Amino acid sequence: MRRKNLIWIAPLAILGMAFFVYIGGEIVMHLWNWLLPPLFGWRQITFWQALGVLVLCRILFGGGISHHGSGGSNFRRRRKERCGHMSPEERERFRQRMRERWGLGPSPSESKGQ
Repeated sequence: MRRKNLIWIAPLAILGMAFFVYIGGEIVMHLWNWLLPPLFGWRQITFWQALGVLVLCRILFGGGISHHGSGGSNFRRRRKERCGHMSPEERERFRQRMRERWGLGPSPSESKGQ
């Protein structure tokens, strides 16, 4: 039964991906040709050039489904793992070093004492 489903799902998945690539290229091409030649006097582009721009943007800027929500959450998780075993004194020393390094001024406890 599972093999029968795979016979139908795999070609449909390939067709779906090709459809989304086609739609993405068309959208980029039409937006480029609609906006950039009248605004900046640049040439119009073809579908294949639009796909190239789309791929280039993906390489340079990332994004997409695989990166959704992963950047900040991983940073926070790693920070909690590293700081979770620190004593309160160690944490305060770490915060103070970060303030000094990034020039953020005195800590809240120092400003209360003055």
